[in-house]
Amino acid sequence: MRGCVLHGQKDLRLEALDEPSLRPGEVRVKIAAGGICGSDLHYFFEGRVGDFNVREPMVLGHEISGDVVEVGPEVTRTKVGDRVAVNPGKPCHTCPHCLAGRENLCANMVFFGSASRFPHVQGAFRETLVVRDFQCFPVPQDTRHSNLVFAEPFAVALHAVVQAGSVLGRRVLITGAGPIGCLIAVAARRAGAAHVTITDLSDNALEIAAKVGAHETVNVLSDSETPSRWQADRGCFDVSFEASGSARAVETCVLSTRPGGVVVQVGMLAPGLTPIPLNRLLAKEVTLKSSFRFHEEFAWAVAALTTGGVDLSPLATAQFPFEAAAEAFDAAHDRSRNMKVQIVFG
Repeated sequence: MRGCVLHGQKDLRLEALDEPSLRPGEVRVKIAAGGICGSDLHYFFEGRVGDFNVREPMVLGHEISGDVVEVGPEVTRTKVGDRVAVNPGKPCHTCPHCLAGRENLCANMVFFGSASRFPHVQGAFRETLVVRDFQCFPVPQDTRHSNLVFAEPFAVALHAVVQAGSVLGRRVLITGAGPIGCLIAVAARRAGAAHVTITDLSDNALEIAAKVGAHETVNVLSDSETPSRWQADRGCFDVSFEASGSARAVETCVLSTRPGGVVVQVGMLAPGLTPIPLNRLLAKEVTLKSSFRFHEEFAWAVAALTTGGVDLSPLATAQFPFEAAAEAFDAAHDRSRNMKVQIVFG
């Protein structure tokens, strides 16, 4: 069995990996498709994500779907042959955060393809993967893997909208039209947002954002006047989502949000301190929230993708075979051409 192993910046190798035996409660999934996430790109090109540095060879990937090929003892949720979305997180279920129902904040979280702990948690871009039964979400057999693989990032977007509170009838701003920003637009529209505006530096990304539901798109590289109008009279948006990881965009969100509004930080920022116009935040009583991963939203995402009529195919702009994984990462980095690049396994 082979996997995509990162040894350093832009040093991705296909290597043989051990296939562990199944323990009680575990299943083996034959991976069919994987989506390259922004965090995967940071690891590949920079050797780090935020404050998390790659310190040993690590298999990348956590956005995956596949088919169950083997089940261990005491498995009740899945059976051989099931098509499944796989939740990449394994919370401990015993820490105070888990017991309080906030498993996404688990103190002992094991999350595929993450350097947040050492030894690192090895990722899911491999031909087969052993997971806990509770991580598998069976879906109808005719579900396309290319759509199902969006379950994890869509769950991130759904959690962000939950963190914001009600967006029903609200005017929403999203900074960053990458996959997460576009998925937040989808989630906000489904939650009843009256008007969704999304910004980016790429016309290609903004065109895709419009296809999946953004009412208005603004290229802030070529149009600086529109954001200035938003910020006049103390802001005009009820809810703003920062999904680019840009310090400048954090400022835009705070300044563009009306008094009493909400700003939700979703994008991972650069290491270190990020300047925030706190006096403006304070004077407008704007609530600043953060959103990290997801919890029950993963099940919601799977349901939306299988029975809820959500088609995210406009976001899937390229597919590469497993053997060309390094090329897939280069393609995913080119935002002038691609939104979400997927790796197809044999």
